[in-house]
Amino acid sequence: MMRYKEEKEAKNETFRKYLESSGVLDALTKVLVALYEQNEKPSSALEFVQQKLGGPTASEYEKLQTELSDLLAKYNELLGKHEETCKELEELKSLHYSPSAKETTDGEALKDKDEV
Repeated sequence: MMRYKEEKEAKNETFRKYLESSGVLDALTKVLVALYEQNEKPSSALEFVQQKLGGPTASEYEKLQTELSDLLAKYNELLGKHEETCKELEELKSLHYSPSAKETTDGEALKDKDEV
């Protein structure tokens, strides 16, 4: 039981050092101090923290989600048109590059005449 507790404490200490060395603790401390020093506390402490850490507000996030949805719809529409155009192109290529049986026979007949 004691060994498990020591391992858990060591793991916690390693994680704390990681947070400290990456600057997370300093950033969170600064944001929490700024929240503490607010005379009028914001209605949403979470939004305040997100905004101070550089994240979008809830309304900005909703706007970005709407924009993403619109762009995905437009992308899918254009992708469909692109696939349709590629299919048409392949059909045209196959018509252009695959000579009919008559053309092949005529071409061979012309070739035979030239050789004589």
